[in-house]
Amino acid sequence: MGTWEVLSSSITKPAEKTVKPDISIIIPVLNEPETIQSTLESLACQSTGKTVEIVVVDADPDESTLKAIDVQNLSGLLLKTAIYDKGRGIQMNKGAELASGDILLFLHADTLLPGGGIHAVFSVLQNPHRVGGAFDLGIRSSRWGYRIIETVASARSRITRLPYGDQAIFLRKKYFHMIGGYSPIPIMEDVDIMQRIKKRGDTIEIVNKRVQTNPRRWEKEGMVFGTLRNWILMILYLVGVSPQKLGRYYK
Repeated sequence: MGTWEVLSSSITKPAEKTVKPDISIIIPVLNEPETIQSTLESLACQSTGKTVEIVVVDADPDESTLKAIDVQNLSGLLLKTAIYDKGRGIQMNKGAELASGDILLFLHADTLLPGGGIHAVFSVLQNPHRVGGAFDLGIRSSRWGYRIIETVASARSRITRLPYGDQAIFLRKKYFHMIGGYSPIPIMEDVDIMQRIKKRGDTIEIVNKRVQTNPRRWEKEGMVFGTLRNWILMILYLVGVSPQKLGRYYK
């Protein structure tokens, strides 16, 4: 596309349209009509006393995901929607440009924040030495194998300080733009930005609350295969294999 277009902006209280949001939650989407509404409604249920802005950036020019949004059930949220070029990092950068809040939280369309998640973000960033953070990984399934994946993911992100994007990464907006935002690469954009933060010596915090992400990818590919593939891709990336090559193995 090469250009962006803001498709809509809405709030449940028209008199408050000029109010600056406290936090902007950016959701990059592509073909997510079945998940987007429940994700947005879960955000509307987070009682924080803060003004929350949602920026949904769709890479589908037919707007399949945006058309599935019912704003009538999103009480209390500011909503912006846009279409833009395909690529999670590219879409999240555009969402950050459109965002009005001083805090940016990047959320996958199939991931739900934990109860009190927005409040937890503000608690972390009360510390001026914290530039951002992420949550522990949770998977919406009762299968015991997912508990192992969650435990390993939590330990890995705390040891390496490299949380993945499905852990709902959040950063101060000024800091995000200062470090150049996400790199426009097809895969590992989340690891890349966390590596840059780590190399600068800046500090993030892993919140001891679990997001709940949809297990659909593991269910489709197989729990063992999906997990091993993710580990191998991470190792290859860290030893210098280009994201362009790795992207061929992660559609």
